[in-house]
Amino acid sequence: MRLVRLGAEPSQVGADIRAAISAWGTGCSVLGGVAAFGCRPPGSPRPLDAVIVLPRGVVVVLGLDLPEPALKVDAPLQTPWRVDGWPLVRTEGAVNPGLEGLESAAALARSLQSRGLEPLPVAAIVVVGPYAGQVTQPTTDLHRGVRVVSPNTTSILAAARELATYEHPCPVEPAQRLLRVLDENCELGLAELAGEGFPESGAVDLATADTMLIPKYTGQPAAAAARRFAPRDRLIAVAAAALVPLCVVIGMWLTLGKPTASPPPRTPPIQRADGVEFAQMVTARDASCAQHSFGDVQRWFEQRSCRSLTRAVFDTQVSGRPAAVSVVIVELPDQGAASELRELADAAGTGGVTDLIAEGSGWPDGPDGFDNAAQAVQQNGNQVRIVQTVWRHRSSSPDDVGLRALAERGLRLTPQP
Repeated sequence: MRLVRLGAEPSQVGADIRAAISAWGTGCSVLGGVAAFGCRPPGSPRPLDAVIVLPRGVVVVLGLDLPEPALKVDAPLQTPWRVDGWPLVRTEGAVNPGLEGLESAAALARSLQSRGLEPLPVAAIVVVGPYAGQVTQPTTDLHRGVRVVSPNTTSILAAARELATYEHPCPVEPAQRLLRVLDENCELGLAELAGEGFPESGAVDLATADTMLIPKYTGQPAAAAARRFAPRDRLIAVAAAALVPLCVVIGMWLTLGKPTASPPPRTPPIQRADGVEFAQMVTARDASCAQHSFGDVQRWFEQRSCRSLTRAVFDTQVSGRPAAVSVVIVELPDQGAASELRELADAAGTGGVTDLIAEGSGWPDGPDGFDNAAQAVQQNGNQVRIVQTVWRHRSSSPDDVGLRALAERGLRLTPQP
């Protein structure tokens, strides 16, 4: 693991995090990769203690300072944490540090995707310090790409290995560009990255390379063949040449006489987030937001215009249960307007942006609508994302843990034209 210190750690436990990762040593014999300490990637809602860039994934690391060592930490993602039986009260930020980890991971994933970089999964580790004897996470939360651990070498190493499991390793040159997204001064040579387990870009995977065998031509020269052309063969050739125009005419008549076949259905674009596939079924882009919204949100748009509105609906499955995801991206003139819209859209009973299903853009076997949907709202600069999720063919609830987890994943989706 190559270490790069970009700034001071934002938490006290950050020093323990740096010491724990430093113990892995350089090279790829233990894990490999690059750890950048004290950075704030573009769009990140808070400074990060570290970002670990591995050949098969990226992990953001957040430190949580407890007032004193704890024997047990209960760390669910949907409710406040409990430390030794007492609720962890927070006056600002998300309801708990785990959700802040998801937000930070989603923001970095969008930054990498917008720059066309290697589609590595981005996960999160929350390190609780100065000490946590036992950390308990619900099983369903473990599949969302977040680990809560104590500040020791073994725990952080095990979490990083579990989270960085992308099928294709990131080559050295994309890894260089990825590190520059974290900080322009984060510059490592190709040889240094290769020593940390990133494969060279020019390497050819012979197991997946397409090969084609060209059959050997064993025919004789045309002149020799012509000399052996018998008179009977010439007669047959002349007859065949005369039949060619007739066959062409018959073929054209048959073709024009048949109805034109309809083109095959378009395959919906597929995106992945945390191992879950999302098929984009419908999409739309508009310049006006007021006519595609309702309630207080519509009245807000009537007073403040937006630059663009992008909407899409995705089809997916969670543990075998079919679900639908509505993604809305609103681009506003400035960050101040985006903050106002985020707060308004995140409040209960304030209306929202109309989904495409409600406007009649459904598909066979699709959802009936997004009533009682779980919702996630996120701001990134002057953009606001509103994601709603429902089960298909069964009742939904805004408090459904599975739907809320799906909405968090939906924040990583980008509608395609």
